[in-house]
Amino acid sequence: MPQLRLAMNQIDSTVGDLSGNAESIVRWTRHAAEQGAHLVAFPEMALTGFPLEDLALRSSFVDASRAALDALAGRLADEGFGELPVVVGYIDRSEVRLRYGQPVGAPQNAAAVLHRGEAVLRLAKHHLQNYGVFDEVRYFVPGDTLPVVRVRGVDVVLAICEDLWQDGGRVPAARAAGAGLLLSINGSPYEVGKHDDRLEVVRKRAQEADCTLAYLTMTGGQDELVFDGDSIVVSAQGEVITRARQFEEGCVLVDLELPAASEEPPAGAPDDGLVVDHRTISAEPLPPYEVQVADGYAARLGGDEEMYTALVVGLRGYVAKNGFRSVLIGLSGGIDSALVAAIACDAVGAANVHGVAMPSPYSSEHSVADAAELAQLTGLNFRTVPIAPMFDAYMGALGLTGLAEENLQSRLRGTVLMALSNQEGHIVLAPGNKSELAVGYSTLYGDSVGAYAPIKDVYKTSVFALARWRNRAALERGHTPPIPENSISKPPSAELRPGQVDTDSLPDYPVLDRILSLYVDSGQGCDAIMAAGYEAELVTRVLRMVDAAEYKRRQYPPGTKVSPTVFGKDRRLPISNRWRESA
Repeated sequence: MPQLRLAMNQIDSTVGDLSGNAESIVRWTRHAAEQGAHLVAFPEMALTGFPLEDLALRSSFVDASRAALDALAGRLADEGFGELPVVVGYIDRSEVRLRYGQPVGAPQNAAAVLHRGEAVLRLAKHHLQNYGVFDEVRYFVPGDTLPVVRVRGVDVVLAICEDLWQDGGRVPAARAAGAGLLLSINGSPYEVGKHDDRLEVVRKRAQEADCTLAYLTMTGGQDELVFDGDSIVVSAQGEVITRARQFEEGCVLVDLELPAASEEPPAGAPDDGLVVDHRTISAEPLPPYEVQVADGYAARLGGDEEMYTALVVGLRGYVAKNGFRSVLIGLSGGIDSALVAAIACDAVGAANVHGVAMPSPYSSEHSVADAAELAQLTGLNFRTVPIAPMFDAYMGALGLTGLAEENLQSRLRGTVLMALSNQEGHIVLAPGNKSELAVGYSTLYGDSVGAYAPIKDVYKTSVFALARWRNRAALERGHTPPIPENSISKPPSAELRPGQVDTDSLPDYPVLDRILSLYVDSGQGCDAIMAAGYEAELVTRVLRMVDAAEYKRRQYPPGTKVSPTVFGKDRRLPISNRWRESA
């Protein structure tokens, strides 16, 4: 059987940075060539960054992407890699009208095979994603070809992401065309537990295509999304041949023995109306060589470690890709700000993390002490700015009481943080978690201020679990645990009035989070949640809090998605809405 050394480069591209992404592609191609690769692949839209959102609708950007692809093909040839076929994702446009009401030249999520200084084969994604965080039907028209490239005597069918996740299309067509390898380039974002779903899909599609399947995806953070790598190669029987590390850039090299292509190239329309588009790059198989490359199976991260790593990568990507260097956090001594501070230190380094304690007349001594201990344990920069003088001035002028008095403290802290941000150039991190955002337990223009919210998609129970894991991991590595034990063990409190604790206003977090998960993540209604064992009065109360807080969530900063349903792109509800779930 012919042999093929495949190099899958799971890289971190930056949206809109065509020159920087091209430079990365050249650098990783050089590395693959030095390792003796015969076919090199990069993820979905590696040249443009992903996802593009409405940038895809700018014709000037599509033009720039096409020009950058041509320039990249020439650059690879000039660098001495012209004989090495390279598969690259980018944005292109259709040359024909593919959808009624959409003009010729509509954008396409595309890929190309670069060889000898030009794009010898182009394709567009056939199945478009139109669920969750993706609106591809809004932006793109689908491709209608079955792209096949013959490399070293093996017919390789190319696909893009959703072409694997949906039934039909290029997977059964690959089988009908007698493919030796199905190569899918992807931009599949992380969420908890997805790596198991991903492996199941890849195994199933390999068996359906009756050929080896290589699934390549990207890594790094892009706004709310984080990509976890986890590229996979499986045999036609669904057995894992190799699996890449999570959350790390790298080149996965794998030697494959694959069926020889038939003498006559595939042709016609083998499935779903797809027309074969075949190119031969190298028809003859290589002489047999000793297999030397086997990257093996990288172990999966554990549940808490995996989520924590995703949060670190997401924050690091947001800071770096937006040109920032340092972050600012209000430190209350509580669990949320402590976890955010630990994530920030791991993401950008403690020297670039600035913490501010802002005690009020109602702050406990242990809260200030816990904030100071956090700074000592992590090595972050720390200062104290009491808000009592400001609070007294406002109270003297306005005479506020009750909730208005409580929220004034939070808003004063938000003002202090934004003033320091403007003065010193740090970006503010909002510490709110998913439980609080769900029920509106936050103050607009107070604890909600910030440019990024690292734990906005993390329920409170998971906040505690992540903090405990981070401290355990530090001990196992011989390091100092970063989060004070008192921040983990004491009852959560906003400390806006004497003796206040969160359970004055909310159910216990384990109960609250289970109800929220059913309602927010699973889309269950009141009756279904009560059937799961929860009292009607409690369920109705929690759901009404969630529904009434939509206007607050719309104004909250972006943050890393780790669950199936993040507030924002995954869950879009009207603010002005009188429908309420009830028993």
